[in-house]
Amino acid sequence: MLDTEPDFSDRIFSDFDFSSGAVAAVSGGSDSTALLFLLKDHLDRTQSAAKLLAVTIDHGLRPGSAAEARAVAQLCAERGIAHRTLTWSGRKPSTGLPAAAREARYRLLAEAAEAEGIRLILTGHTADDQAETVLMRQARDEGTGAEDARDGGRGLAGMAPATLYDWRVWIARPLLGTRRAVLREMLKRCGIGWIEDPTNVDQRFERPRVRASLAGDGGERRFEAAIARTRQAAAEREALGRRAAMQIGAFASQPSPGLIRLDRAFAVSDDREGATYALRMLLATVGGVSFLADEARSRALFERLRSGPLCATLSRTVVDARCTGIFLYREARNLPAAAPAVDGMLWDGRRRITLSDRSDGLVIAPLGSRAAKRVAEGGVPANLSRMALAAEPALWRGGECLDFAGDALPPPIPIAPVVAPFARFLPSFDLKPAAAVAALIGAPPLPPLPFPSHDRGGAWAKA
Repeated sequence: MLDTEPDFSDRIFSDFDFSSGAVAAVSGGSDSTALLFLLKDHLDRTQSAAKLLAVTIDHGLRPGSAAEARAVAQLCAERGIAHRTLTWSGRKPSTGLPAAAREARYRLLAEAAEAEGIRLILTGHTADDQAETVLMRQARDEGTGAEDARDGGRGLAGMAPATLYDWRVWIARPLLGTRRAVLREMLKRCGIGWIEDPTNVDQRFERPRVRASLAGDGGERRFEAAIARTRQAAAEREALGRRAAMQIGAFASQPSPGLIRLDRAFAVSDDREGATYALRMLLATVGGVSFLADEARSRALFERLRSGPLCATLSRTVVDARCTGIFLYREARNLPAAAPAVDGMLWDGRRRITLSDRSDGLVIAPLGSRAAKRVAEGGVPANLSRMALAAEPALWRGGECLDFAGDALPPPIPIAPVVAPFARFLPSFDLKPAAAVAALIGAPPLPPLPFPSHDRGGAWAKA
């Protein structure tokens, strides 16, 4: 058992659902090593049958990374903890390397979890990581003279206590309310060592520079201010999401496949901010775009909607405002070309294909205007229904259309809609609006959070 105050690990993990077990992402650094041993301590005392798997991702970006992974494996073997090392293989991109490495890391972690039937991944991000993240984002905002126009300052909420990856596996950060120094002191008392990543002190990178500034004069004051800003931004983001979800529930419907209708009352809503946020999500979802529609352009579009009829395009989505409603559908430009259907593929950012063993000779392509004309849809203007249907995905074999995503009967091959801006990463701040959009378009329901509330009872305040 760890030499800690008796309820330390219980306070961190007591509200988690470990019924399927847990994957601990362990790099060998102090934070992830402390996470692993705190988790093992908790499970040994409270749920000894729960499955625990430590996973180390070797990105292959530093000469010593393989040796570090072996050191983690040895440490786990000595403590009786199941461990697996997964390697990010293949060519690395010349640009956008951090984002690509992050995507590869979570993809490999999710694959390891699913192979074991585990639905929960834990990472060792701490309150210090949170403060560093917020300060970096704040500096970028100040550098441009305004908050990022794309997310309207949403990023200042920092890292969420949990993030749903690929709409299937939760990634949770139970140490966001804990200081790194506390974890290191605990490891020292227990005689457990850790690996120091040389990039953590390399001043060529932004995070080490911010970390060094927090360790200097006035650092504690800057830390407290950053955490306070994070707490405020997180609360604002969640509140705005709830209001957007209410707007979607009150005014949005899907009268035919690929077509979203908003009541005209949506444009005169008293809650302009909530309505604009809902519009940004719907535009991104209909257009299959992985980020919310630009805030400034969405705000201007919403103001134009209040003035009367219009036809505009934003985030690959046509907005056709008429007296009968405001209609959204995927524009006809830049649709994917016909291609072999692949199991699990995300088509046009809007639909996920599940083939199992039925992929022989199948091609996926837009339904097209000719086939769309043969499909009768009532209740909406016929031209709108046809244009929306023409951009929907269809499965073909030998030139014959087998089924498409809008079939009234269950298709032989599932083609499931996705909430595009959250299809890969859904922070727990955004659960309410994401769930509202999912219900609207018929996407699979969200798996339940691994703990009762997204902020875990005010984890921000524990920092």
